[in-house]
Amino acid sequence: MVLYLIGLGLGDEKDITVRGLEAVKACSEVWLESYTSVLGVDVKALEAYYGRPVRVASRDTVESECDQIIGSCVDADVALLVVGDSLCATTHADIALRARAMGAKVEVILNASVMAAVGKCGLQLYSYGATVSICFFEGEWRPTSFYDKVLYNARGNMHTLCLLDIKVREPDYEALAKTGRTTYLPPRFMTVNQCVDNLLEAEAKHQGGVCTGGAMAVGCARLGQPTELIVAGTLDELRTVDFGGPLHCLVLCAPELHELERDYLAQFPLPVAPPPAP
Repeated sequence: MVLYLIGLGLGDEKDITVRGLEAVKACSEVWLESYTSVLGVDVKALEAYYGRPVRVASRDTVESECDQIIGSCVDADVALLVVGDSLCATTHADIALRARAMGAKVEVILNASVMAAVGKCGLQLYSYGATVSICFFEGEWRPTSFYDKVLYNARGNMHTLCLLDIKVREPDYEALAKTGRTTYLPPRFMTVNQCVDNLLEAEAKHQGGVCTGGAMAVGCARLGQPTELIVAGTLDELRTVDFGGPLHCLVLCAPELHELERDYLAQFPLPVAPPPAP
């Protein structure tokens, strides 16, 4: 029997490939990995379009209890649906290795991911350096280890894709201490604006001159969806833009842009503020 790792793309239920949809329809169980990213539609939309019930796999299921998913492959074909591409996250590569170690056959069906979709902003993909993740800062926990990669990229005149933190199904430990019951906090999705604040704070700490308020960047929201928004500007300028709902990402531009890149970015100006009410 087969474990299918199926990329869903970035938009909605219709972004699945024909090959992926055929595999889903043939599987006895269909799981949706629900914590490394989110689609613009809910599970019900997937079930209606795919004609199959879809079980949501939380972080605990995927990371700690994935044997539950893999074990089902002993008797039947099973699909694990992944938002974006099926192997962009380390988690999914680990699942593939564990499934093969248990004797299951694994078939990977690829799709679009943010790593390629960010090309819509016009910055040349082969001019990107290492991708970084920007975490929510919490109290005294303010990790800026990403800064070294940003600095390295800038010194090589490379762009930096910043993937922004999401918090889905996070336990409420305060409530647990009071009630003894596990409850979960509301989902949180980092915005471009919060990312800019973190970058500026990291710059103030490390002072490498690559995340200053005047640094050029591109903020992207909901890439691949009808409501996507792309805006180019300095970090100070992007800090004030309302990018709307999730998911967001940000690209720090290389210090020296190609002329074609500059021309393409000109298509994504800052929004014009409405005139004040009379």
